[in-house]
Amino acid sequence: MGEENSFGRRQDPPIQNDKATVRLPMLLGVTLAGGMLIGATFFGGTKSVNNIGRGYTKYKEILQLIENNYVDTVNTDDLVDYSISKMLEKLDPHTAYMNPNDAVAARSQLEGGFDGIGVEFNIYKDTVYVVTPLAGGPSETAGIQSGDKIIKVNETPLTGGKVDNGSVFQALRGKKGTEVKLTILSKGDKAPRVVTVMRDRIPTYSVDASYMIDNKTGYIKVNRFSETTYDEFKTALGHLKQQGMTQLMLDLRNNPGGYMDRATNLVDELISGNKMLVYTNGKDTRYDRQTFAKIPGLFEEGPIVVMIDEGSASASEIVAGALQDHDRALIAGRRSFGKGLVQMPVQLTDGSELRLTISRYYTPSGRSIQKPYVPGREGDYEQELEARSKRGEYFIADSIKNDPKLKFKTDQGRVVYGGGGITPDYFIPRDTTWQTNYLVQLFGKNIIREYALEYANKNRKSLEKMPFAEFNKSVNFGDDQMAQLVKEATAQGVKYNEADFARSKKYLQTQLKAYVARYVYQRNNRSGQNNEFFRVMSDSDETFRKSLTLFDRARQLERGEALSAVKK
Repeated sequence: MGEENSFGRRQDPPIQNDKATVRLPMLLGVTLAGGMLIGATFFGGTKSVNNIGRGYTKYKEILQLIENNYVDTVNTDDLVDYSISKMLEKLDPHTAYMNPNDAVAARSQLEGGFDGIGVEFNIYKDTVYVVTPLAGGPSETAGIQSGDKIIKVNETPLTGGKVDNGSVFQALRGKKGTEVKLTILSKGDKAPRVVTVMRDRIPTYSVDASYMIDNKTGYIKVNRFSETTYDEFKTALGHLKQQGMTQLMLDLRNNPGGYMDRATNLVDELISGNKMLVYTNGKDTRYDRQTFAKIPGLFEEGPIVVMIDEGSASASEIVAGALQDHDRALIAGRRSFGKGLVQMPVQLTDGSELRLTISRYYTPSGRSIQKPYVPGREGDYEQELEARSKRGEYFIADSIKNDPKLKFKTDQGRVVYGGGGITPDYFIPRDTTWQTNYLVQLFGKNIIREYALEYANKNRKSLEKMPFAEFNKSVNFGDDQMAQLVKEATAQGVKYNEADFARSKKYLQTQLKAYVARYVYQRNNRSGQNNEFFRVMSDSDETFRKSLTLFDRARQLERGEALSAVKK
């Protein structure tokens, strides 16, 4: 993605052709089955070319007949794209075809940066607002501030019902070193001004947060496995160790995956010796690989708790699976997505891309965590997460139905299961106590975020003088601020519901405070991390709070004192 849009930390487009199951932001996030990718350096060959020759000839004949003789004018490129997509539905749910534009957007998710103006934006009431200029980026240098409206990019208007994320990305992105003229209207100004911004390389980050929870517990949140993930993780791990970390909480919730080697490199920092981390098996032996630990890691001793949920997929499941199989970490949360297939990205001559499943991966104990699927019935596969919800799996540990035929054992002899994600050692149910229809409407119209941005801008001078510790202790949203929020929501057409408001109030207060902390403090963080936001939100994060109590169990596990899976 080019510039960042603003809902949660980032709202990334899918790497694969899966449909997201959207929940409320931040705590539930976006459940998205992302890709597990390996490089295409040795992809190719002419094997079985003769077998497909007849089919190719027939397809070419039909396409030519349509082009020359069909009664109406048709776009044959669109027909080709459609036919490819329909053909791939007969394979597995993760083999995917992307047209050139989608391929560029998908690849950008796993790259270490993009060329653009360096601004996080939000579309509100058909208007593009600057949430924050990215620290050190060209927009910040040009004087663009939070709350500014972007009216035009060069001569292209950015207002009206046709404005969406795609059109904004296309307008703002461009080659490094090129200039773009932005027409900006700042709050309080009567007339807009034109600002010239020189596009530059804007780094992107996959470690959302890394900080010390207390004097011995470090916390690292990884949002995907991109080009830079391992380097970011290693740097974060080193800094935490310097601050006295002796136990680690690793947050992989809603991490959709990415590059396999970044995942195994990350695990290698946590596992000693030359233990197996993962292996792959495909029809072609060229894709069969075994990956072992090989380096002296930065944190090979000390208890680890790993948080996962139904949004943790592919590469994040490799991490959780290796740590669980070797009894190196206690896995907490809910059962992960269940994607055990590896895709090879192949760029086609026109810039489009085929992501072809070429192997299955297995955890060290021999588990394939791929959940069942029927080729051609992609809808059933995509609705599996909803089926989990209906049978109560997000709330009751005993609702998890593992296949008894797919039973495996960890190094210490603990029973683990394959065939449908990573089942946590300690189940933590989803917290829905604060979820209400009123809250959904506030999020839907972006009222919470807009109010927080206005508050931050109005009080920025005094807030920026505060160390975060003082902010966290003294800044709170009381009844007066909440009444103002309700008033603004009512003006935007959100009908007040007293019972819903009472139920969601504490969460609302925490969310507002977290957003304000982000707007005030993130620009001071050159590593792209959002520590202050996650520190504040941890107060309302039941999985986080419960996981923090599990280090005694994790320490037992590390010492070789085998634990049976804990249900609740």
